[in-house]
Amino acid sequence: MDIQSERRRLLDADDDESPSGVRTEQDAYLDKVKNGKLYLATFAAILGPLSFGFVLGYSSPAIPELTKIQDSRLRLDDEQASWFGSIVTLGAALGGLLGGWIVDKIGRKLSLMFCSLPFVFGFTVIVAAQNVWMLLLGRVLTGLASGLTSLVVPLYISEMAHERVRGTMGSCVQLMVVTGIMGAYVGGFFLDWRWLAICSSIPPTLMMVCMCFMPETPRFLLSQGKRREAEEALRFLRGPDAPVEWECAAIEDAYDEQAANFQVADLKDPGIYKPLGIGVMLMVFQQMTGINAIMFYAETVFEQAHFKESDKASVIVGLTQVVFTAVAALIMDKAGRKILLVISGVAMAISTAVFGVYFYLTAHWHGSASASSPAVTLWTQTPTPAPLAEADLTWLALASMGVFITGFALGWGPIPWLVMSEIFPTKVRGFASATCVLANWGMAFIITKTFQDLMALMTSAGTFWMFAVACALNVVFALIFVPETKGKTLEQIQANFRGTSAL
Repeated sequence: MDIQSERRRLLDADDDESPSGVRTEQDAYLDKVKNGKLYLATFAAILGPLSFGFVLGYSSPAIPELTKIQDSRLRLDDEQASWFGSIVTLGAALGGLLGGWIVDKIGRKLSLMFCSLPFVFGFTVIVAAQNVWMLLLGRVLTGLASGLTSLVVPLYISEMAHERVRGTMGSCVQLMVVTGIMGAYVGGFFLDWRWLAICSSIPPTLMMVCMCFMPETPRFLLSQGKRREAEEALRFLRGPDAPVEWECAAIEDAYDEQAANFQVADLKDPGIYKPLGIGVMLMVFQQMTGINAIMFYAETVFEQAHFKESDKASVIVGLTQVVFTAVAALIMDKAGRKILLVISGVAMAISTAVFGVYFYLTAHWHGSASASSPAVTLWTQTPTPAPLAEADLTWLALASMGVFITGFALGWGPIPWLVMSEIFPTKVRGFASATCVLANWGMAFIITKTFQDLMALMTSAGTFWMFAVACALNVVFALIFVPETKGKTLEQIQANFRGTSAL
């Protein structure tokens, strides 16, 4: 079909004007798109992040139980409990590296289906565990699956979704992660650690089944020279009324401008090294907020804050994260990425600073006993009875954590993963995304593994003040370096980095 004729037909098909008063081919095309099956494909994909969330949240209710279990073969000491919480991040870093290779070799769809296997195998090993090493192996396997998922799902969604809904669809990744975390917290109320592991294996099993009926992404198919299959995938995702030949041609034009194969020398290209630098730093700064340490050890953090019902407090935190991540998903394509990052960073900086003040005050109220022994063991601590003045301030710990989680959910939770999926050219998307995932999970391991030591070395107050400084740096980075990608096609975003123009 003549692409110019198709463009004229699109422009003549609807006389309505866009909000700016200028009618574009893109507007005319998107007005004909139906999103029903796009939402269905997104739902199938985000069962992966839901599984990932159960992995992250599992340690919070499981660690207190496993440190007190009667079976000495499975009982975790302080060091083993620390590894049980943090070793998942090493598996995830490995999964990110593997994902960068596999996603370009077998495609986005098959990579997603492959992700479900280590999830299920990992939880099966935990359920059948006869010793601590089996528990740790299960955590590594589920971490491997989490790293694969955190790379593949954002790519799959960004390559399927169009620019009007890409922000919302991409934010659903983080929404499902925090939903899984909350699910693990709530499940910990009613289930022991084995049954919780069994329930956690249900979402990845469903993902494997649902993805069988979903298409490969059109961009990957076009990169493999499969034009007919790409049009069929677009027709499935855009509905019967959209002239998908136009979008297919636009993607092809942009792809033809790039070299077909990535080479190391391409890292000199500003269209590659600029987005790669931004993507890596977004991941590093996300973890420097301390979010994974706080979520892994949510119950223990509240015990250290002398909150009487720490398990309930962690569920409230999880619920807060779900609600405000959903809010972020709804407003992402209207508010924009950059402003939400700034608001998010400011909220987190303030809340972690206040949390540090709370810990500082409680340490002084506990007098010389606390001052001489700041290195409280997180896993075996029995909260010391607090004087009335301290008890009256326990609400401050929960409020500060709530503001922190709200801020994270609005910006620094979903947006780094969303931006990562938007800014890389097709030829480098696997390599660059793997680099970002490795940076994220490598930093997550460092923070989670050293969290207990930081609390001992710097005191609880000093640790949270360090996180506050990191959050302030996040705001500066977002203001100076992060581009706004709202309302732009993937090809337009990548053209801006190259200093060229796109359709």
